[in-house]
Amino acid sequence: MRVHVCAVGRLRKGPELDLISDYTTRFDRTGRALGLGPLSVHEVEDRKGGGMAAEAGLLERAIPKGALICTMDERGKVMSSPDFANLLGRWRDEGRGDVAFVIGGADGIDPALRAKADTSLSFGKMVWPHMLVRVMLSEQLYRAASILSGAPYHRA
Repeated sequence: MRVHVCAVGRLRKGPELDLISDYTTRFDRTGRALGLGPLSVHEVEDRKGGGMAAEAGLLERAIPKGALICTMDERGKVMSSPDFANLLGRWRDEGRGDVAFVIGGADGIDPALRAKADTSLSFGKMVWPHMLVRVMLSEQLYRAASILSGAPYHRA
């Protein structure tokens, strides 16, 4: 199952990009034998300042056709890392070809796009900067692959 992160904004060189690159490489390496990956990032940028609605249009074009859509949203479901790993494994086992994790911009995800999502996840009730959400998501994807593979990375 191919994994896509569709996000508003472009990461510049810096610690966030370094962390995402590291976790993406780890996920791809670990996930390959599990039928997970590759992990690809699709960045969109609303240069005309159209707000959430314009960002939603760009995000929708970045989401692969037929992909399961999972928005990252403060109103989403909070789950443990093992539960997230099981969810990812279930989607894979159901034969999903693609899953797209959608991260909005500074104002969040347009309600119309949120309504099209198959599911929504949250990293807690606090609001996180969208660039940090990318780092946290890439780490959790790697952690999920580690859990599914039985590797010792996750210690709970």
